[in-house]
This record gives sequence, structure tokens and C-alpha cells, in this order.
Amino acid sequence: MKRLPSPLPAADHPGASTSAAGRAAVRSLQLANGLKLIVWPDSAIPNVALYNWVRVGSRNEAEGRTGLAHFFEHMMFNGTARRAAGEFDALMEAQGGANNAFTSDDVTVYQDWFPRGALELVLELEADRLTHLAFDARSVESERRVVYSERQLRVEDNNAALLSERVQAAAFSVHPYRFPTIGWPSDMRAWQLEDLRRFFQTYYAANNQTLVLAGDVAPEQAFALARRHLAQIPGPRPVPPVRAREPAQRAERRVVLHRRAHAPLLQHAYRAPAAADPRGPAVLLLLLLLIEGDGSRLHRKLVEEHKLVVEVSGHWHEGIDPALFWIHLTLPQDADTKRVEHLLDVELARVAGEGVTAAEVARARNLATAHFWKQLATIDGRAHLIGEYESLRFGWRGLFSAPERLAAVAREEIRSVARAILDPRQRTVGVLLPSCAP
Repeated sequence: MKRLPSPLPAADHPGASTSAAGRAAVRSLQLANGLKLIVWPDSAIPNVALYNWVRVGSRNEAEGRTGLAHFFEHMMFNGTARRAAGEFDALMEAQGGANNAFTSDDVTVYQDWFPRGALELVLELEADRLTHLAFDARSVESERRVVYSERQLRVEDNNAALLSERVQAAAFSVHPYRFPTIGWPSDMRAWQLEDLRRFFQTYYAANNQTLVLAGDVAPEQAFALARRHLAQIPGPRPVPPVRAREPAQRAERRVVLHRRAHAPLLQHAYRAPAAADPRGPAVLLLLLLLIEGDGSRLHRKLVEEHKLVVEVSGHWHEGIDPALFWIHLTLPQDADTKRVEHLLDVELARVAGEGVTAAEVARARNLATAHFWKQLATIDGRAHLIGEYESLRFGWRGLFSAPERLAAVAREEIRSVARAILDPRQRTVGVLLPSCAP
């Protein structure tokens, strides 16, 4: 195997000066209502990226009331007491802007991209929907149908997504990570208007939000406009903490689905650390060397050598609380799932027991470092990363030491996290078997 060069030390990396200059340029402000504003100025292009990170996801939900965080991702575009549904989009698009949003287990994030001249308009629009969101019964029922259809399309009609949902639900017995982000169907049908109002008032308090601006904007200008428009958002208010702590898992759990499908699927979900855990860089490198690209350990062994797997993928849920480390395998038709599981177990045991090669570590580190600098090359990537570090890790300043932490990971650290994570007793296995039955 060709030996890959080690990544350049952080101080010698071409992007290191960008990182140092970025840290010096970033400014932050906390308003009296608790809302935090972070500004990363960059006048290379006359555009701005805005990410509003609201710290609410399925992690903050409860039995019988799942899916509310995702539902509000939709509701936030449905008009306010001052503006009709669709006016938010129309006004932004008239200025050449665009917007989107996403919900995860941990956060709901609202994204705006616009020319610098539209900054005040966008902040005023954001303040309006965070302060005067309309709770119209007709729009609530309309969006209820929309999200129910979305669940049907993205989960019920998607074998891999449905299997993942069942595996995650089985992997947690106490922690709310067991709830699907999109919600359970029975809960989606049962939401009441009062449930929605209470959820919004609780989790959309100003002190539960971090608004990030990256691009052609002067920090003092942004702060002045924030005081004018965002200070009116209600807050500070107490946000209920998530106190649930998942107990240690002592034995493997297993989910088997029989579905109309072309090929079997295997998913292994191992218990893993939270995003802010000091072992995070080693966990990331372990994931990349196992599943990322044709040169990864599992692709070479299972796809190329044994030819028993069609595709290898996976991810680490980098959450506020300890979550899951996923490995996904797509098998060919009529594959022997037990044999594939055995070969996967053998390879993972070898990684945990014998460790990995220097070339594998160098390749994984290069992949992680390249992805990091690629994200920092755009104002969109900067707004995303700053908010991610502030909301999920240990504060936005930690972003600027990420290359050094990756460079410092030793092979023995990767073997150590492999032993800690890849323990068959603390995994949940999902198997989807093709069936002709409807």
C-alpha cells in the first residue's frame, strides 16, 4: 500500500495564517436577553451567510410529544402576526437572497444567504418570526400534513432510513436520543396548539440561540443592528436541562426487519463519546480510516478482497451527549448476512487489538484536515463551523485549534478509542432482509 505523506503541521499549513487571522477577526456579543451573536468578517465577496443555531432537537422532546423541533423548522416559514405566509421568502429573494433550515437530534439551524446590503432587512425578518410567529390553526394543520408526508417519503419508504430509526430507538433505553428527529406518527397526529405554543416559548427563548454572521459585514454594524432588532426577542428564560444519562450497555441488541428490498442491509451502531469529548479527534480519525473512500480499511477488506459488500459508509453522531458510532453495509442480492457480520467482526477486532498502520492514520488525518480547510474556504462553511463549535463542542474558539488537535493524535490513541467503542457488548445491530411479502 502506498504510504501517504503526513499532513503539514498546523503552523506550516497554507491555511494556518487564515485560521490565525480569523480568530483575531471574530467578534462576539451577548445581548441583555441572552442571545449570542458571533461575527466573522470577510470582505472577499459582497455576501453574508447567517446561521441561527437554536439549541433544540429531538434530544429535548418527550414521550408523546416527539417531532416538535422538526415541526417548528417548517412553522418558522409560515408567517407572523405582521407578515403573511410566504412573505419572508419573497422579501429575501427580492434582494437576491435565499434561505433554508435543518433539524437534528441536538439543534435546529436556520440559514440565510444574502448580499451585504440586505443585512438589516434579514435581521429584521429573523427578529419578526422569532418574536411574532403566527400560530394559525389552518397553517398548523397544513404543516402537519406536510411533515407527515415527509416522514412517509424519507423514512417509511426508505429502507435504510427506517432501519436506522429502529436501531437508534433500540440503542437507547433512557436517553431521548431514542426519538426520531421527524417524530413518531402517532405523536405527529396528536400535537395540540397549546403544545406548540409552550414548546416555542420554552426553546426559542433568546438565551437558547446563537446567531452567526460570516462575510462582508463589520462587527460593530452587526452589533448595532442586533441591538435594534434582536434585543426584542423574549428572554432570558429558563431552558429545561436534559438530565437523562444512558446506563451502560452490557449486551448486544438486535433489530431485524423483513421488507420489500433489492438487497440486504447491515447497520452496526456502537456507543460513542459526545462531540466535546477530548477523544473526539481520535474518534473522527478512526471513523475515516474505517469507512471513508476506496482506500479505507473496510472497503478494502469487505468490498475489494472478499467481494461480499457493495458499499461501506457510516458516521459518528457528534452530539451534546454521548451517542452512536455507525457502520452501514449494503450487501449484494442473496448475500449471506451472517458471513458478512463475521468478517466485519474479525476486522474490527483486529483494529481494536492490533491497532492501525501509520499510513492509515496519515490518510485519515489528511482527509480530515482537507475537509476542515475546504469548509473554512467559504463564508457558508465558516458560519456553519463557528456555530457548530459554539453549540455542540466547547465554544467557537476551539475551532481554531482543531488542526493542531488532529495533528497530535497518535496511533495508540486510535487503538484506545477503537477498544473503547468497538465492543460487541455495547452495540445495536440492524439487519434488513429482502422479503417478497408486501
